[in-house]
Amino acid sequence: MGGRGTRSIAVSITGISVAMAVLAGCGPLPEVDGDLAGKGGGTSSGAKDDSGTERGVNPLDNPDGTGPGLKAITSDKDRAKARDLIDKVATKGRGAKTGYDRDKFGYAWADSVDDVPWGRNGCDTRNDLLKRDGRGVKYRDGSNCVIVSMTLYDPYTGKTIDWTKSKAAEVQIDHVMPLSYDWQMGASRWSESKRKQIANDPLNLIPVDGSTNGSKGDSGPATWLPPSRDIRCSYVVRFAQVALKYELPVTSADKAAMLEQCK
Repeated sequence: MGGRGTRSIAVSITGISVAMAVLAGCGPLPEVDGDLAGKGGGTSSGAKDDSGTERGVNPLDNPDGTGPGLKAITSDKDRAKARDLIDKVATKGRGAKTGYDRDKFGYAWADSVDDVPWGRNGCDTRNDLLKRDGRGVKYRDGSNCVIVSMTLYDPYTGKTIDWTKSKAAEVQIDHVMPLSYDWQMGASRWSESKRKQIANDPLNLIPVDGSTNGSKGDSGPATWLPPSRDIRCSYVVRFAQVALKYELPVTSADKAAMLEQCK
């Protein structure tokens, strides 16, 4: 989930709801079926935008997160690889949330982070991620960092979003493995520098529809999954990749849910 810069009010089709980018949310969104592609819903492939253009990278082929988005894992061979990867993740009970604060993971989208891709490159993390996943990216005059408009394919919903900075909250950056979850599973004992790494590591970050991101809160895969069913195996693979890189366990229920998505 995002930090200070994404704490904003999101407007939903049913009314106005406050969608804090850190710990907003009230449970999973309804599932989205493939026949809603092109109507602001899901996509049957989990990897094409509304124009039919292929988008995203299979997470099994993108272990550092520098490739754009997420592509659906569809082959039996890759789904078996996904289960093998998830099997390596350790489990334990979720710890207390006592002492958690977003600021414990550093200032939101700080560039001053070592040992992660694009750290200290002169651009903040949010703009790095928008550049990675956006198409038709346009920058503020005189800047090669601050993005003011783009088109984004959101793998979680299958939507193609025409985004402008004036409506910044329409796109939020999801921490696939939420920071509060990290805290409860062991990050509370980490150094500040390591917490800054997981908060700004592109492996753990995906730009998505803002209201969908708001629904997630700090849920694990047992209680929240992307609305588009086709992308769920890819999502839990990314969750596992982050857990393994940072040697964090997940709950037994979350691991069972992760394996279930890649059958």
